[in-house]
Amino acid sequence: MILYDILKRKFAGQKKPIIAMAHFPATPGSPKYDNNGGLEKIYETVYKDVKALIENGVKTVMFCNEGDRPYLKNVGHETTATMAGIIAKISSELNLNCFGTDVLWDPKAALALGKATGASFVREVFTGAYAGDIGIWNTNCGETFRYRKNIEAEDIALLFNINAEFASSLDKRDTEMVAKSVKFSSLADVICVSGPMTGMETHTDKLQRVKENIPDDTLLFANTGVNIENVDNILSVADGVVIGSHLKVDGNTWNPIDPKRVNEFMKKVENL
Repeated sequence: MILYDILKRKFAGQKKPIIAMAHFPATPGSPKYDNNGGLEKIYETVYKDVKALIENGVKTVMFCNEGDRPYLKNVGHETTATMAGIIAKISSELNLNCFGTDVLWDPKAALALGKATGASFVREVFTGAYAGDIGIWNTNCGETFRYRKNIEAEDIALLFNINAEFASSLDKRDTEMVAKSVKFSSLADVICVSGPMTGMETHTDKLQRVKENIPDDTLLFANTGVNIENVDNILSVADGVVIGSHLKVDGNTWNPIDPKRVNEFMKKVENL
């Protein structure tokens, strides 16, 4: 288990970490992949977004293959290979000291990508069983942790998304009890609580109930729906946030990063 103070250092020493999403367009093999633009178009898109984020106050980014709709439970090698090459290039060019990886919805692929690129953390749905847009969805945390051990990725913090987006849990327990159980049985470093889908708010009352049911050395992040209007309320409970859609042009997930939105959001966070 990675201790609380080590986790804090992993998130660039931020008292309340703000993790901004760097969304990849569709990668090779995905239905929406741009054959004409190719890998160069993907690189240019992600590079511009990350540059806009860090130039406007963001210290921590998380790379994710958001554009690979519809999502897979076991991604192809072409996805992780593409992401690894581009992340390595961008992290070097922009001197990123703190970043994470996520591959929807494949925990092993996310860990492999994190190991290959030197990520500080990985976010994924590591536990639970769900029914949703991608059908019946089961996980195997024990197997994933053993894979983590085998590739010597134990220094990578794990952010557990405990209520998957685009799906309903088949577990009848309340979110707070799931969080308590996941920490006890599955060794979570960070608990992430989401709304029903990307861009939808995680309410503070749910965050508060989860916070009261996990140990003090476990960080709690709001995983979706954070914006400039609600961030003060959310950070009054949560230890940090993951933010994506709100920092895009017009708040649209599929648009580029809006530097003005990022700047205004980060200024508000700094003044809290």
